[in-house]
Amino acid sequence: MFQRFVSTVIVATAAFVGGQAQAQVAPDALIKQVSGEVIDIVKSDKAMQGGDIAKVQALVDAKVMPHVNFQRMTSAAVGRAWRTATPEQQKRLQDEFKTLLIRTYAGALSQVKESTTVNIKPLRAAPEDTEVVVRTEIRGKSDPAQLDYRMEKAPAGWKIYDVNVLGIWLVDQYRNSFAQEINTGGIDGLITRLADKNKAASKG
Repeated sequence: MFQRFVSTVIVATAAFVGGQAQAQVAPDALIKQVSGEVIDIVKSDKAMQGGDIAKVQALVDAKVMPHVNFQRMTSAAVGRAWRTATPEQQKRLQDEFKTLLIRTYAGALSQVKESTTVNIKPLRAAPEDTEVVVRTEIRGKSDPAQLDYRMEKAPAGWKIYDVNVLGIWLVDQYRNSFAQEINTGGIDGLITRLADKNKAASKG
């Protein structure tokens, strides 16, 4: 169940991110515009669907990271311990967390098929809102997956900082597991754990 949840999260994330400057684009329009681009890339690349790490890395770096507030996502997942972490620890946490998500993409992107489509639901927000939730639905051969995205208005455009799948926010999901690691071994223990998981995945 958790593997299916993570796969759905990552497929969903791939559906709404892209590499163009979107400073003047509304959040729901941004998601609608770039989802087609990313889905088309995956559909046309058999190696990526098969889990080619190098190609997934390139896709994530080019299309995903410019539109995600990754520091906010990482700090929220780490929780209160983030404030006591040194700048070096914070950097290492972001690096390892990024690698973790990228490697999850390798398996999850194979879930994108020719029949995959994204339905954007009407945005419930006022024009002056600086934080919104964009709701979408991923349709494919399996049952539709309801997906919500928390987005913030930044100087460079709208940024994604959390994803909700099946009623569970991604940041909350990681915060629970990260808290257990921090309670056991502190920030360094969490960094080591993430690094070990990433090294093991790279050898798999």
